[in-house]
Amino acid sequence: MRRGLVTFLTLLLLWVIVAQANHYLAQLHVHLFVGGLFVAFVALRLPHRAGLGAVLLGGMLCDATAPVRFGTFALLFLVAHAVIFNLRDRLPREETIVRVLVALLANLGLFLVLSFILIGDAPSPAAAWGRLFFDLLCSQVVIALIGPWFFALQGRALDLARTEPLTLD
Repeated sequence: MRRGLVTFLTLLLLWVIVAQANHYLAQLHVHLFVGGLFVAFVALRLPHRAGLGAVLLGGMLCDATAPVRFGTFALLFLVAHAVIFNLRDRLPREETIVRVLVALLANLGLFLVLSFILIGDAPSPAAAWGRLFFDLLCSQVVIALIGPWFFALQGRALDLARTEPLTLD
């Protein structure tokens, strides 16, 4: 249970950082979506139950401030977690580049599904796709840049909480 809680606290930190970044980027009409970072490390490293708890709480945190039905992010994050968790034995999951690639692919999938869910509410759905793809591009660049730092933060937080054996990376 401690693993899930510690991981959720790192997801809370990520949520705060991204919320602040989106606040400052709002004047440029850019929105960052980093849902892939919410699920990648958790699904690749944590046991199933601890991972589900952290992803569920992270999804509910995103739901609380998003203009979607409550549970949308939680459900999408749980599905992404299940897919990645089932594939993780086939991946060299200890390598940072693999974690970043998994986060990028998960983010792409989550972003597209969420866009298709919400596009119907837009006043001009056809005109919104250009902006959505620009937001996706910016989000993917941000994930590629901060992903290694965030994964190291999550690993170190687990080490400091003494939920994992200390390793020298």
